[in-house]
Amino acid sequence: MRRPALYSRSPSVPQQQAWAGKVDEPQAQSGPADDAAAPGEQATTTQVAPPPAKPRRHVLRNTLLGVLLLGALGAGGYQFLPRHGAHQLTQKDIDAAVMRSLQTTTLPSAAARAADIIRPSVVEITALGTEKNTPAAKVEKRGRNLARGKPPQADPPQAPGGEVERGVGTGVVIVDKGVILTNLHVIAGADKIKVTFFDGLEANASVIGMQPENDLAVLQADKIPDDLVPATMRSTADLMPGDNVAVVGFPFGIGPSVSAGVVSGLKRSFRSPEGKQEMNNLIQFDAAANPGNSGGPMVNMDGEVLGIVTAILNPTQQRTFIGIGFAVPIENAASAAGMPPF
Repeated sequence: MRRPALYSRSPSVPQQQAWAGKVDEPQAQSGPADDAAAPGEQATTTQVAPPPAKPRRHVLRNTLLGVLLLGALGAGGYQFLPRHGAHQLTQKDIDAAVMRSLQTTTLPSAAARAADIIRPSVVEITALGTEKNTPAAKVEKRGRNLARGKPPQADPPQAPGGEVERGVGTGVVIVDKGVILTNLHVIAGADKIKVTFFDGLEANASVIGMQPENDLAVLQADKIPDDLVPATMRSTADLMPGDNVAVVGFPFGIGPSVSAGVVSGLKRSFRSPEGKQEMNNLIQFDAAANPGNSGGPMVNMDGEVLGIVTAILNPTQQRTFIGIGFAVPIENAASAAGMPPF
């Protein structure tokens, strides 16, 4: 709607007319005979220039009031102006606006939103101690070195206390006091456990609980960030094959990294490559996972934790992902932490 223009008030008498006939000296009144020139004489007109215009304070004041009024209207006062023929929004208008926004705006993917929710609760876990000489440890060492641009057989970095980095895994904070869920095999045999939080804070951690049958360990960090955010856990009772999931972790120490996929199956069994342990009631998924993802969260598209990544299936000794991963349902993980079931 057009707004009415606002102007400062003008004087009622034009300036030229107001000054016409005013001279420095009084003029004699002319009679009727003086109104016309005598015969033979040329009529002359005396032009008297007006004096310089003086500032008119009322004009300045009115101009200032007009500017203030325009500012008030621009700040929302226009709502009180009459609206003639204003268009009433209909559901069709709203739907059209939403469609235009969807067509012109790139929205983040569901997996990106889920990862953004869970990321502040994900921690990197580093196991420190003497280096292991098992085939699995050698493969993980090779992968970490390649990921960090080092020769495959380079020695792992040493911690200030003289320990070496034995392995890297992932954990998820489930209580804001610094209680962390991870895999037991991530920290097994470590002389010292170091956790790195989302904001970069590093802290030592101790084991406060274990559930070996499900390869689960519960850690307590000795110091935590001021704004630590615990993850939200979600029951898997209504989980179905085909549901979208995302995995967040530190594969080969790179991260936090995000991969997405679907639930491939439920109530799966898995036997460790060494044949020492068989686990049941696992969630099978196809989101990419590699050494270092162990202990990390598998979440739904709302960023809620459904399970703890624990193993990948690979018929070779390379321990690389071929499309089948397994996670322990969060119900089991919660019980390992002494939390009541859903």
